[in-house]
Amino acid sequence: MAPISIERGSEWLARAGLRPTRQRVSLAALLVGDGQDRHVTAESLFALAEQAGERVSLATVYNTLRVFCDAGLMQEIMVDGSKSYFDTNTCDHPHFYWEDDGRLSDAPADRLRITGLPDAPEGAEVSRVDVVIRLRRA
Repeated sequence: MAPISIERGSEWLARAGLRPTRQRVSLAALLVGDGQDRHVTAESLFALAEQAGERVSLATVYNTLRVFCDAGLMQEIMVDGSKSYFDTNTCDHPHFYWEDDGRLSDAPADRLRITGLPDAPEGAEVSRVDVVIRLRRA
């Protein structure tokens, strides 16, 4: 792995106050090492780690993604109630879900208008609204 990728990954962890374990640094470097945002599943990140020669178990990938989400470094996007994607872009924004190949990508937020949200039940407040636009090739 390139030294710049490791450096970026380490800085990303430091911003969240996370201890830079070997596994965390490796996975962080894969996620943010090139400066681009990523949408990954635990399985796809595990495959990237294997391709990069990193020794990490799938269970560690799942646990590390959860730690990254809890620290505010990533957000989890649920598709179909059973498939989780993890996004390094933590700003509120909509997503396209490409049904044909199971891929998640950012949708243009400037075109989205949400109006008429129902009131939250008494004692609750809306924390966020997730928008996933499902697409299939025509």
